[in-house]
Amino acid sequence: MNRIVHPIEQESFRRLRARLDTSHFPPLTRAVVERVIHSAADLEYASDLVTDEDDLAKAHAALHAGAPVVVDVEMVAAGITRRGTVCRLKDATSGPGLTRSAHAIRLAYEEVGPGALWVIGCAPTALEELLALDASPALVIGLPVGFVGAAESKAALRASGLPAVSNVSEKGGSAVAAAALNALLYHPTSSEETQ
Repeated sequence: MNRIVHPIEQESFRRLRARLDTSHFPPLTRAVVERVIHSAADLEYASDLVTDEDDLAKAHAALHAGAPVVVDVEMVAAGITRRGTVCRLKDATSGPGLTRSAHAIRLAYEEVGPGALWVIGCAPTALEELLALDASPALVIGLPVGFVGAAESKAALRASGLPAVSNVSEKGGSAVAAAALNALLYHPTSSEETQ
């Protein structure tokens, strides 16, 4: 199903491309980079994001085949359009050595099992918990924000070898994490490209 793009969004992407040449990126990487930049009006994401086109292609296929999407907070869920998500933060509790965000990840994994796309835009402890599980994700969009643990948790994600979208710096957040997932949702499948 083709998405109708509002003229304001079209003009925003035109201006983005006038200020930054993204044509050298492979298609899915370009889609993710541009949508993340668009969501934050921050051109630095072009050199801060870390992606792998093969991982994105597999995740794109899994997403369009119906793989579940898990988010760490409702703010991320609110930003993801055209797709339901799983967020278990309301059901989670904190305890000694366990944040609510980490417990929510455990609860979500019990619900969805392996093969999900995980979108973490708020809590570094959620990303750390996901890395501690044997979750076999289709993709981890790990873009938590903050001065405590964010950059370190994203470095651990990259070191894990899991298919991922992350960034090197401390910046991130719910809007950019949702934008990265939306880029994969909005990117046409091969059957849509041939229509």
